[in-house]
Amino acid sequence: MKKWSMKILLSFVIVLAFFLRFYRVTEIPPSLNWDEVSIGYNAYSILKTGKDEWGRTLPVHFQSYGEYKLPVQVYASIPGITIFGLNELGVRITPVVYGTLTVLVLFFLARELSGKDSIGLISSFLLATSVWHIHLTRASFESSFSVFWIVLGIWFAVKGFRAKKFWLFSTIPFALAIYTYNSARVFTPLFLLVMFWIYRKEILKHKKVLYKSVFIFVIFMLPLAAFWLGGEATARLKLVSITDDPGFVLRINKARGQTNLPAPLPQLIHNKVTHFTYVFTANYLSHFTPNYLFISGAPHKQHHVQMIGQLYAFQAPFLIAGIFYLFKWREKFRWILVSWVLLAFVPVSITIDSIPHALRTLIAAPAYQIITAYGIYWTCLVVRRKDLKLAFILVALIMLSWTWQFRGYLDSRDWQYGNKQVVEFIKKHFVEYDLIVFTRHYGEPHMFTLFYFGWDPAKFQNDPNLNRFETYDWVRVLNFDKFYFPDLGDTGTTFLDIVRDNGDKKILFVGKPGDFPSETPRLLTVDFLNGDGAFEVVEVK
Repeated sequence: MKKWSMKILLSFVIVLAFFLRFYRVTEIPPSLNWDEVSIGYNAYSILKTGKDEWGRTLPVHFQSYGEYKLPVQVYASIPGITIFGLNELGVRITPVVYGTLTVLVLFFLARELSGKDSIGLISSFLLATSVWHIHLTRASFESSFSVFWIVLGIWFAVKGFRAKKFWLFSTIPFALAIYTYNSARVFTPLFLLVMFWIYRKEILKHKKVLYKSVFIFVIFMLPLAAFWLGGEATARLKLVSITDDPGFVLRINKARGQTNLPAPLPQLIHNKVTHFTYVFTANYLSHFTPNYLFISGAPHKQHHVQMIGQLYAFQAPFLIAGIFYLFKWREKFRWILVSWVLLAFVPVSITIDSIPHALRTLIAAPAYQIITAYGIYWTCLVVRRKDLKLAFILVALIMLSWTWQFRGYLDSRDWQYGNKQVVEFIKKHFVEYDLIVFTRHYGEPHMFTLFYFGWDPAKFQNDPNLNRFETYDWVRVLNFDKFYFPDLGDTGTTFLDIVRDNGDKKILFVGKPGDFPSETPRLLTVDFLNGDGAFEVVEVK
């Protein structure tokens, strides 16, 4: 391929990647979710005060809802919010940019791995049009940012086999990946260890560079020491780990009770180690099924467009052809791609929720595109002059498959739709009420209130009425200023209870359908996009 034509085609791919991520990004997905508003508001708080919502100066971890978000996504969101404000575009422009840059970097990585511009171009085109990657770079997900750093780190690492200084450079993006998303904290060290083992003979010829690289990486990891020594490190793991599942021990005891084997065989066969191994293996293998990869994808509606696989169905034969090509011609870096895919599903396999999981396994997406590109390249060599026709067929298949992209966004309930409309109404009438009651039924209304209100972070940090409480390693806000966030109607706190206890106050209530008596006039109703009721707003004078 001539250099000028390659540059034109690559420019087209990058423009296409940006368009597919930026077009109507404030509307699709239909609203910001609770993680996006948390990331956005904490970035806004850092911008305005140098402190997070908890009043901590430039933290390495953001406590947020108690799950301790990693810092890179929050700090990287500050420029977008500075330019566009505390709104959907301000938050989502950051993933649009790094999602597009990931497509560009993948071109250079695939070209470095294969030595062929065409494989680099096909790889970047596949990622540019990947529903899996598009979906998770149209909203502010930490996972997709970690993918950018991992792709960049692997590119530098592979370049290091030709110019050893790039091994030093690779430590920076690999370290940043660890500060970006929890799955990357497991994948990155595992991948580096496997990569060292596979290429140890060549790497050990350059021990000086190796020692410097390790030293730089360790320096980057030092700020994590206090975090890991404290209890914060396990906060997120406790929410999702196999071993913290309340049914973990119960299932072991049940299995022991159902066996007729003599003691101590039930204890030897059914115990924490064997049960963990069984669940881990089942979780791991679920990510390699045709259903997950090519048919319906992951079940979580917020993390994946429904009714389509993580990969396009037409990629299946090319993936097989790509693997065949890698090993038939004994490509030098074939084990990088293989280990990349195999290790990407290790972190998610120790968790219990929404398995298989699209968000926590996004790390695998670029590797799949590269292997597919190898398969397409090899197929083009086989059909020779028919490669142009194949290219047209490939583009047509992708565009046809991509028409499903927007169908999965209509379930606005999963995107916590309606909070913006409610908070905007509250903001207009804020001074008219003594107490504002906002149901916690849909999850963390205080953060949507802070975000869409544009609440002064300094005022929130020092609010004498701020009342937080913890429940199963999750932190909720019950009160701040004149807001009250109960589980309205769900746990014994009802509309009538609050009216009785605050009889001298003018109260604005925000609840779900069914929370208020039918005879009470509604000031505002907000529906999900499918027409189901989301919120109702009433007042009591």
